Amino acid sequence: MSERLLALAAAQQGVLSSRDATRLDVDPNALAALVASGRLARVRRGAYVLGALWQPATPERRLDLRARAVLHARRRSEEAATHQSALAVHGLPLHGVAMDVVDLQGQVSRVRRAAGLRLHPLDGALPDVVVDGCRVLSVEAALAQVVLREGRDAAVVTADAALRSRVADLDRAVDLVEQLAESPRRAARAGRWLHLADPLSESVGETRTRLLLADLGYEATSQVRVRDEAGSVVARVDLLVGAWVVVEFDGLVKYEGAEGRAALAAEKAREDRLRALGYEVVRLTWADLARPQRVAALVRSAVERAAARHARPTG
Repeated sequence: MSERLLALAAAQQGVLSSRDATRLDVDPNALAALVASGRLARVRRGAYVLGALWQPATPERRLDLRARAVLHARRRSEEAATHQSALAVHGLPLHGVAMDVVDLQGQVSRVRRAAGLRLHPLDGALPDVVVDGCRVLSVEAALAQVVLREGRDAAVVTADAALRSRVADLDRAVDLVEQLAESPRRAARAGRWLHLADPLSESVGETRTRLLLADLGYEATSQVRVRDEAGSVVARVDLLVGAWVVVEFDGLVKYEGAEGRAALAAEKAREDRLRALGYEVVRLTWADLARPQRVAALVRSAVERAAARHARPTG
């Protein structure tokens, strides 16, 4: 019976409920044994995910699976995933939001919180869609909710990816912000934040770096192709500040093994070519993003060096 239950979960996008177990005559002790063995993960009362999917999953993927499992276990047709839970089901990256709580909308008059669940009043004016059998708010509606509740960085990280993947209409998201906001002032601020989204950004780290540079007073252009005197592309850089300062985000913690050493050597050679063309290069890591004063000092120093270098008379 247990194998039949696991096969059913595989057919249900990796999720199942205690109701499924009862229907297949899997008793509570057998269900508990599957959890203890790691073949299932219990994500909330009555809601389970296949261990083979849960164990290697990223935090975003776990929120996706958690939301699917909770919706499946609750079996209420009017309910849909909202906020970052919806964005996780849409397969988008997240930053700075809770990943262990499922947000749903349903038949309640005010927000209700229970273990691992936040239930919001149903808003029929918000568009929803079905993703692999899971009812969720549209990307635009969920973005509007996240920018109003979680703020700029959380929303822009996801909006960048949504625009890059062409799964969101930014103007529609801003319209929904105006619909949901409690005041015109909040709507205007959240709308400005969403308009910071850049489809050229290629990672969460790049987005956060660009936003940090903006906070420090620098306007950065994403994914710039740098060419040599002959017009050949030498590099495509993450961000360019001004004309001569390259800012690269390095998400790798270590360069290990032969492949890591080769990648490090290639990066060094690339930076040498950029510097030979007159560029200053600032390389940032995850740790740097938590130290804005350090980033400010690094970029300021690079800008000053570039200004001095290119102010020198030639010939």
